[in-house]
Amino acid sequence: MDLADGMRPDKRFRCDACGNLTRFDLEVVERARRFWHAELSGEGRVEGEELVSQEVIDAVCHWCGTGEAVRVVDAPGAVEATQPE
Repeated sequence: MDLADGMRPDKRFRCDACGNLTRFDLEVVERARRFWHAELSGEGRVEGEELVSQEVIDAVCHWCGTGEAVRVVDAPGAVEATQPE
């Protein structure tokens, strides 16, 4: 399973080494499309953003420091996809 799946609402990260479910250090590469508004004074700001792609390169447990034991699991209340009849 892709580590980026751990950021979906129906999934989460879990460290099998220490049981952590809440704190992880993620190395993420993102591509975004931004609406950039520049004032006539030259000052600019982002007024809208669309996330184009996101890739989680690494996930490390914040508590015990291991990355080998981090995996993606179903979040509580996640609904399993069912096959249409």
